[in-house]
Amino acid sequence: MASGDRLKLMALDEEDLEILSAHVQDAVLKVGDITYLPAEKKLVLALNRFVWESAPAGKGLARSYERRRAALHFERVETVRSTGIDKSRGEEVLSLLAIEFAPNEAPSGTIALIFAGGATMKLGVECIEAQLADLGPAWSTPHIPRHMAS
Repeated sequence: MASGDRLKLMALDEEDLEILSAHVQDAVLKVGDITYLPAEKKLVLALNRFVWESAPAGKGLARSYERRRAALHFERVETVRSTGIDKSRGEEVLSLLAIEFAPNEAPSGTIALIFAGGATMKLGVECIEAQLADLGPAWSTPHIPRHMAS
């Protein structure tokens, strides 16, 4: 993907959701950038995603990486529960590690947003319907996300 291309993905099943999860791994967002619209059955997150698909391969000293502002939203959301997220601390930064799906009675289930530090959001959904869209141009960052060995 050329650096000028903006990503736009839709997830309608578990396999799609795994692909979407890979693209938002290590995205950062503020608690205040999470909006749940119960009347519309929608959860929206504004985030700064790390652009893994354009990260240079190999090791070296002079590396430049990219982040992009993006919107991630989930449709057909019936319930939202969170653990380890204080909604009153809107400036607190969260790092999204993964998105997972646990099926219930098909096609419904629970979508889990897993954040660093043990925070989670669990969305009770009628079915998987999610979209990720880059909102603007990339900006350069010298830092690549690193994870502690467990």
